[in-house]
Amino acid sequence: MVPARFRLSARLGAGLSVLALLGGHVGALAQGVPAVPTGPAAAPPLAVPVAVPPASEPAKNPEPKTPDSAKNPEPRPIEAKSSEAKPPELPKKSREPAPLVYAKVSTDPTPTLTARTFLDTLKVADRYAAFAEAGGWERLPDDLVRLKPGERSSAIPSLRHHLTLTGDLPVDAPPSDRLDPPLVAAIAAFQGRHGLPDSGILGRLTINALNVPAATRQRQLAASAARLMGSKFPFGERYVVVNIPSANVEAVENGAVARRYVAVVGSPDKATPPVETRITDINFNPTWTVPASVVKNEIIPQMRKNPGYLARNHIRILGPAGEVDPTKIDWAGNKAAAYTLRQDSGFDNSLGQVRIDMPNRFAVYMHDTPAKSLFAANVRFHSHGCVRVGQVKELVGWLLQGTDGPNGPGTSWGPIEIETGIADGERRDIKLVKPVPVTFVYLTGYATPDGKAHFRDDIYNLDTPPPAPEPAATGAIPPAGAAQPAAMAKPAALKPAVPKPAAAKPAAVKPAASKAVVAKTATEGLNPETPQPPR
Repeated sequence: MVPARFRLSARLGAGLSVLALLGGHVGALAQGVPAVPTGPAAAPPLAVPVAVPPASEPAKNPEPKTPDSAKNPEPRPIEAKSSEAKPPELPKKSREPAPLVYAKVSTDPTPTLTARTFLDTLKVADRYAAFAEAGGWERLPDDLVRLKPGERSSAIPSLRHHLTLTGDLPVDAPPSDRLDPPLVAAIAAFQGRHGLPDSGILGRLTINALNVPAATRQRQLAASAARLMGSKFPFGERYVVVNIPSANVEAVENGAVARRYVAVVGSPDKATPPVETRITDINFNPTWTVPASVVKNEIIPQMRKNPGYLARNHIRILGPAGEVDPTKIDWAGNKAAAYTLRQDSGFDNSLGQVRIDMPNRFAVYMHDTPAKSLFAANVRFHSHGCVRVGQVKELVGWLLQGTDGPNGPGTSWGPIEIETGIADGERRDIKLVKPVPVTFVYLTGYATPDGKAHFRDDIYNLDTPPPAPEPAATGAIPPAGAAQPAAMAKPAALKPAVPKPAAAKPAAVKPAASKAVVAKTATEGLNPETPQPPR
């Protein structure tokens, strides 16, 4: 029988369980318990999370022993020296955890989403439509990736033309076929607008982004603006934005980004849905109730192969009369899906040590994770729909500003208070005095007030509408197997008693593709991933 609560100290002694939410394949987590990064009580205008924990002490590599004859001038027999000789010792492996590394995020204080983003994006979409009508820009050759600063290429004038159109290169920059410093700076600006490392080096990803046609960019801007249409998000002095394609979190205060963090969002088959709600509570040492879909599709198959799976991952089975012994359940069928499976709180819980609650119909939220190595990647689409936040405790400190600390009125939740509140292993719920608005948006193209266009990959394929079925030669009969289009519904005059079918109604504001993804995610629970068995 699994005990009801596991203290943090016991977990630390056992090491880090591989409870990677969908990233269980990342074996680097099994090295140990990662150090906990802490954030300052009062941050500068933008605190960028990068690798912070203290580096582990390197293992000592013993040098060859100095012969005793060098220490003592008295001669010794050669046989004695030979018998005392030892092979060099191998360096010992350090048991310290590897330093945490976070992917680089932009230091630009301009928020991704403001009250004017919708109109700004529409305006820039018109500009990119003009680019497309004028022929756009030439495709750049792949061999530009080998070009080094200062070198020449016949493709450089085309690159300059592209970056001048998009505003990355000043219009008065002198013409040249050389990769000169102004052009390197323009490439870095282009990379920053596309969420790429702003190195100024023409790598493969940068060439790929440069070769996206202007018409595609215009479609990204128009589709993103359409998804913002009708939004009633209450922008205020403080709010939180998660742009799903960017896989980052912004804490906005007084019109500027106070903090920006890397995030892990839903995979394409378990998409994170768009949400507009408020953050109401912070949970320390949360438990995780496993969704029924995960129990059926992942837990039950694991128990068939490995009967000790639940015990090792601290998951209890709860029924109407209390806790149920796993050995009393027939795992050959799906009866276990009728029970409540709950993972105890602790460092190796699938939600980590902190959950940020935000009531919504999709049951998604932001949370910590034991799979912190995923924050180092530039591509971070691995979850079951919830949003995992790098350096989440620092974000929690920002959210708890104005909420009384653990020592009563007049006290605050600083880094030490947050760590202490978690360290005792007890579940603790803290209600925010003033809920903070939060929104999950899907912006593959958006504009900032300075007129710059920003682009991200369409990871969920929402920007491109599904291809329409080709009509028959006469246009009167749809091809075999094709769905009857709404426009071709029978006229009401032919059947006056039958009301107009719902399919013939005008389409909603959001694209149909977006609806399909939201419906899919709602049925799949949108919760953190199943704990993976220890390796």
